[in-house]
Amino acid sequence: MSVSAPTAGTVAQRRRPLIYYGYWLIGVAFVAQLISAGSQAYVAGVFVVPMSEDLGWTRAEFSLAQTAGRFIMAFFGIFVGVLVDRGYARGMMVAGVTVLGAGLFLTSGVTELWQWIVLRGAMFTVGAAMIGNLVVNVTLSKWFVQRRGMAVGVAAVGVSVAGILMPLVLTPFVDAFGWRAGWRLLAVIAWAAVYPAALMMRSTPEEHGLNPDGRSDEEMRAGAGEAARADFANSLTQGEALRTATLYQIVLAFGVSGVGLGTILFTTIPFTTDAGFSRTTAAFMLSFAVALPAALVKPVWGVLLDHYPGKVLAAAGFLISAAGTAIVVVAAQAHDVRLLATGFVLIGLGFGGQIPIQEVIWASYFGRRYLGAVRSVAMPFTLFFGAGGPLVVQLYFDRVGNYDGAFYAVAVMWVLGALLVLMVRQPKLPARITGGLPDGDGPAAAVEVPPPVSTEATPAVRREAAPEPPPEPAPAAAPRADDAPSDVAVEPEQAGEPVEPPMQPRRDYMQPGP
Repeated sequence: MSVSAPTAGTVAQRRRPLIYYGYWLIGVAFVAQLISAGSQAYVAGVFVVPMSEDLGWTRAEFSLAQTAGRFIMAFFGIFVGVLVDRGYARGMMVAGVTVLGAGLFLTSGVTELWQWIVLRGAMFTVGAAMIGNLVVNVTLSKWFVQRRGMAVGVAAVGVSVAGILMPLVLTPFVDAFGWRAGWRLLAVIAWAAVYPAALMMRSTPEEHGLNPDGRSDEEMRAGAGEAARADFANSLTQGEALRTATLYQIVLAFGVSGVGLGTILFTTIPFTTDAGFSRTTAAFMLSFAVALPAALVKPVWGVLLDHYPGKVLAAAGFLISAAGTAIVVVAAQAHDVRLLATGFVLIGLGFGGQIPIQEVIWASYFGRRYLGAVRSVAMPFTLFFGAGGPLVVQLYFDRVGNYDGAFYAVAVMWVLGALLVLMVRQPKLPARITGGLPDGDGPAAAVEVPPPVSTEATPAVRREAAPEPPPEPAPAAAPRADDAPSDVAVEPEQAGEPVEPPMQPRRDYMQPGP
């Protein structure tokens, strides 16, 4: 979806809006992530015991569907990110919630394990992927640059609110009316919440006639837009990102730590009830000891991200969660409910920053222009790490009879993730961006953007007000074939993907890529 050029009479001056539309998109992302996370991670613990007992499954068999979903998401996510870059976020969200709601409703009729694996592993996953964090956080990263951490952090609160609301609403409902009615209720909630939100989605600020962060054209010319210019100009394509060590360092660090996140969300309720506490207490631990602190701290992590290095904050969060996980095991063995709550609170405080920190790290290291494609190609590697986590934990439980050793292993994984993320370095910028200069480390090596010119030189770009009108063309000689504009360099295709030219002297420097 390209940005169309206004007609000659269009007033192209972008002013600072009274309410920047990007803030409405934070609300859209909040709702979408609440339903995406709430329909998968946070409700698993509510349904695992009643479904397993009613249908005669082991807990490892129940978790097979989640593992299958991880692998399907790894494949399907490759296409999601590319479509976001091309401007199809709104259409994907509408289709996604339709598929997700249908899968949730059909789950109420499951009688066989293969049906559960197909619905949870395929329909849930595909639907949630089309409304989830890859779609909404990549979009927010295009709308915000200097306030990116704040925007993603506030939107990610929706994930934690799902952890607060879903167990508290569904646990007593399932206990009273059965797990089949619980899935039907969840389907209705998903449809009612996401359809209106999806219709508000917009892919880029340029599509809405705005600049990133709500800046006016005057502010952008005065220097307030330098960060947005550099962020766009230094964006790496999917192929370029795959040739950097940075991509694999980030994948490894967050993949290892993601094992802990998936395990805690999946097993908090059964872990707590197995330790002798009631289902009400277990739901309280997941909602108020884990999810509530995570919700409260997400905006704090987001604000910190706008001022401090993301990898340092990521390491701090991983270590806090590691400490909390070890405390939880000790507390469960001692049957100490206060110490148990303390451990879960630490876990929530630590992984509360994982979503905003990871999203900002990706955007700040690889730029926003091709961010959807870069995130989607990295997703399979990340998901493969987390895919087997819950399954291995449930196999451990089926063999040993408790989760203690598995939780200690999760704590070790978080410590390992902290060490790995501290080793991440900015990628080298390719010669396409640096002009062949050797010193191309990361976004700091920004290319200089010339002053804006009239769109007559670049007709595919939105017409913008320039500081002064362009000079009249000289009528001296007829144009020749070799007089074509020389300021637009054409880059060859790399690995089958179109690569747009580096920054040109044009006003609309943030036109979306292909």
